[in-house]
Amino acid sequence: MPSRTCCSSRALSQAPKTASSRLGRRSSVPAAKPETAKRRSPGQSPDDLQTASPGRRLRAPLLDGTGKKAKDLTLDEGVFGADVKPHLVHEAVRAELNASRAATRSLKTRGLVAGGRSKPWRQKGTGRARAGTTRAPHWTGGGVAFAVRSNFGGKVNRKERKAAFRAALSAHADEGTFAVLADDSFDEPSTRDAAAVVEAWGKQTPLIVVVQDEQAAIAKSFRNLDGVQVVAPSEVEISALVWARSVLVSEGALELVQGRAS
Repeated sequence: MPSRTCCSSRALSQAPKTASSRLGRRSSVPAAKPETAKRRSPGQSPDDLQTASPGRRLRAPLLDGTGKKAKDLTLDEGVFGADVKPHLVHEAVRAELNASRAATRSLKTRGLVAGGRSKPWRQKGTGRARAGTTRAPHWTGGGVAFAVRSNFGGKVNRKERKAAFRAALSAHADEGTFAVLADDSFDEPSTRDAAAVVEAWGKQTPLIVVVQDEQAAIAKSFRNLDGVQVVAPSEVEISALVWARSVLVSEGALELVQGRAS
């Protein structure tokens, strides 16, 4: 007997998933369809088949000091055209969050307590119970029988961490929430001009602004805005990319970010 399925549940199951839903965010941009496998012809290298999937955005707007788009920049396909794997991003985010936690519980077992190496008395002939160490759990000053030690773990391999980093950047590129800021957009710090750039761009906060260390004018302009986090290219975390709804990278920092992901 065929099973009965509600029309609404069937419609929900057939609804297209968005690219941001794979990372836990909402968006109205449909996700890219997986690319069908291509057969390699004789004499053709595998790199020739690595083309962008249909619907992928490999271009980002270049914003000037007023937030208007000056032109479109072509992004690196190897970094911003990667497949978004939610399970890999999840493992990388958990590892970063666990590494930032403070291990406050560190009780000592009998093997960690100092002293107690020698036998307190001989085995037989004293009338007392046999003992091999003064650091046993039932002794005063001894170790804890079942000591609790904080160990959150969560190690991620280097290749997996880079793949998760590329997946987070690719998700922002697919959603259109990734832009590049011109290096000469700010001659001096101005929070008012930075707020105008964010408003003209029209993207939601939280916003991550990635600038180089020598670009102090851009960093000082954006760091006082609410919901904006200014970081260096070497400090961009995967958890921050998942947390942010939009990413703004300077021209000089874009090459460094792509170098970290490749």
